[in-house]
Order: sequence, then structure tokens, then C-alpha cells
Amino acid sequence: MSEIAERYSDLADAFLARVRATPAGRWDAPSPCQGWVARDVVAHVINGHRGILAAVHGTRPEAEHGVAVSPMADAPAVEPDADLAAAFIACRDQILAMLRDPILARRPLPGGPLGPVPVEEATDVIGALELLGHTWDLARATGGDEKLDPEAVARTHQALLPHHAALLATGAFAPSAPTVRDADGQTAFLRFIGRQP
Repeated sequence: MSEIAERYSDLADAFLARVRATPAGRWDAPSPCQGWVARDVVAHVINGHRGILAAVHGTRPEAEHGVAVSPMADAPAVEPDADLAAAFIACRDQILAMLRDPILARRPLPGGPLGPVPVEEATDVIGALELLGHTWDLARATGGDEKLDPEAVARTHQALLPHHAALLATGAFAPSAPTVRDADGQTAFLRFIGRQP
């Protein structure tokens, strides 16, 4: 497995752990993402994964496991009996297969805040941002474990710094919260991506 695939796999496993740990009665709990509940956070991550896969394969995203399809920055509708863990596992496995295929991994995405870069680079930076940020969002909404991998946080934060204006221009990212003196790496990263831990 490539280094990027390994990093993605670790972050995806951490997100999945928070999905599986969510108590049944907490799926409607408000999240740090304005207007979204815990269920919406997970559906958004699934939807984003499907969008990347569709762009790489030249197909259209399809609803599965009770999770609909929406524009990439939104949260799609979720059926009452949706299996969010199964829906995430399905797209996680497809992302991993893509990252392990040298031809597909180097296929350029048409755009995004990083510009036209290979999908593996986009996954390693924007994908990491999405998984880290929304792992924390889900944990905060549901009373779960909010601790993120410090190495992944530091690497992703550093990689995002030159692209901050482009991230804001997408409209999908909140402006950074004011910095806090002596903040630890996770707090600094979360405030950079617009969270207020």
C-alpha cells in the first residue's frame, strides 16, 4: 500500500470508529457545522467520497445504503433506516482501491482548492481535512472521543496553509477563528478550519 493510501486508511478508520460509537439517540444532535446534525456530518463525508470517485471514473454518484446524493458541499438526505457505517465502508473501500491503482491515483481532478492535482494529492490534503474536521465534528456532536491523530493534524495543517484563500473561496469552509495563545496543535488546526473547540 502506498504511503498516501496508508494515511487515508488510518484517518478513515478513525472516522468510522466515531460513526460506530455514536449512540442511536444522538444522530439528531446538533453538530459544529451550522444547520447540520450528527447524521448530516456523516452523510456529507459519504457524499464527498462518492463525488471524488465519480470524478475519477467519469460516472455519476449513486445513492446507496439509504444515503442520497447532493452537491459536494452539502449534506444529502438520509433515510430513517440508513446504514451509515455500511455506506461509509463502501466508499472508503473504493477510495482505497483507487489509491492503490497507480494509474487512477495519478489521474488529475478537474479543479478544487488545490487546483488540477492528481487525485492522490487531493485525497492526502483535502481528504485529510475532511476526515479530520468531520471526525471532530461528529465526536463533538455525539459526546465521543474528540482526540485526533497529532501527526496527521500537523501534516494537514501545514499542507493547507498555502491554500487557505482558495478553501474560503469555495464557500464550503468557514473563516478561521481567531488564534489562541499557546494553543496545542489540534486546537490551532481546528480554529484554522473555522471550528471553535
